[in-house]
Amino acid sequence: MAAGKTAETRSVDVVIMAAGKGTRMKSKLPKVLHCLAGRPLIRHVLDTASGLGARSAVLVTGHGAEAVEAACSAAGGLALKLHFVRQQPQLGTGHAVQQAVPVLPDDGVVVVLSGDVPLTEADTLRALIGLCGGSKLALLTLALDEPSGYGRIVRSANGAGQVVAIVEEKDASAAQRAIREIYSGIMAAPAALLKGWLERLDNHNAQGEYYLTDIVKLAVADGVEVLAQQISDPLQVAGVNSPLQLAELERAWQLRQARQFMEQGVRIADPARFDVRGSLQCGQDVAIDVNCVFEGAVCLGDDVRVGAHCVIANASIAAGAVIHPFTHIDGEKAGVRVGEGAVVGPFARLRPGAVLGEGVHIGNFVEVKNATLGAGAKANHLAYLGDATVGQRVNFGAGSITANYDGARKHRTVIEDDVHVGSNCVLVAPLTIGMGATVGGGSTISKSAPAGSLSVARAKQVVVSGWKRPIK
Repeated sequence: MAAGKTAETRSVDVVIMAAGKGTRMKSKLPKVLHCLAGRPLIRHVLDTASGLGARSAVLVTGHGAEAVEAACSAAGGLALKLHFVRQQPQLGTGHAVQQAVPVLPDDGVVVVLSGDVPLTEADTLRALIGLCGGSKLALLTLALDEPSGYGRIVRSANGAGQVVAIVEEKDASAAQRAIREIYSGIMAAPAALLKGWLERLDNHNAQGEYYLTDIVKLAVADGVEVLAQQISDPLQVAGVNSPLQLAELERAWQLRQARQFMEQGVRIADPARFDVRGSLQCGQDVAIDVNCVFEGAVCLGDDVRVGAHCVIANASIAAGAVIHPFTHIDGEKAGVRVGEGAVVGPFARLRPGAVLGEGVHIGNFVEVKNATLGAGAKANHLAYLGDATVGQRVNFGAGSITANYDGARKHRTVIEDDVHVGSNCVLVAPLTIGMGATVGGGSTISKSAPAGSLSVARAKQVVVSGWKRPIK
């Protein structure tokens, strides 16, 4: 048996319907590739399937199949096998699942999901699989005050309340349309039974399509018990069909994240203006101002303060650091590390490979890339530090830069401890400024400077008396 998997989870296969065109999105991009919380809708569903412990996922593609399949194939971190099948043409939900039959083993439980329903929780699906038990048909349902557009759950009138059918809205009577319990589009069924029901589907309905929901009446006819797991959380079954629905779902999900963080003690100035588009870890007494966006993997240590309008991606920020407003931090693959008690911003930019030591100050309009700054170093104004190793207590003046690129290759600048670099200096790499050295303001330095020295490299000032500016 594979490590980390139980006998129950090994026998689960997931079918994800992702063939729809998504006409109402009004986009060239396939609907399931539109992003929610920084990830494509389909990736949310795949991650849930992987977290469920499913042994395989079968994606049923159609419109934009090549793009969808390429995006899913490139997805990393999935602990399951991916299969792709195509639904051409699209003849209904039952027809979609029929395409998956050739790659579905007979011995498992099949869970049917939709690629545009991104926020179903793995625990909910585990409960659904448990209800199925390998021998029953289990449906995920929800009671809605406004059930328009959904298939209705029809129960027996004999007092037992057994599920006997799902009726699509276009085929429903007035009485059936008044039913509030709806089918979410998610079910769990024994694979062998499901295959038999799929073979018997017909398209004798208002839309002339093969409805997956018709397997309910086939199961009832076969004497197979049909059970409904009714949940109360509409967010878990909410689908996306338009930009408006996508935005509404984004806000609902982000508000839920904000509330969870606040319950853990994080102080968020306005939970309606807070976005996590990846993973965020927060220590104790973290404070986050309005309109901050966190992408990739971000870790905030104890007592970190993040000012308004910051974007922070793939970064670790140590305890007591202050990120002032309008700061942009993006570590991409290399990451960014901000040391304990450091102060960054406002209007600063930290790029991949930036590592700030304890108590470092990076001020307004300062950019740092692939550079390490030792404890207490400061670059407070209008500066660029790229491909540099900066020692402790260095003061890097306003308007100064490391010229690290010669047009073909990057070169490194080494600035040792206690160096003072004046304003408007250019340090042309590769070079080393020795410990305790000073670089005079306005200098262009292209050769290494010894420790304790003063380096000045600028033209002699010329004063022309009586000179007059040209007049038009």
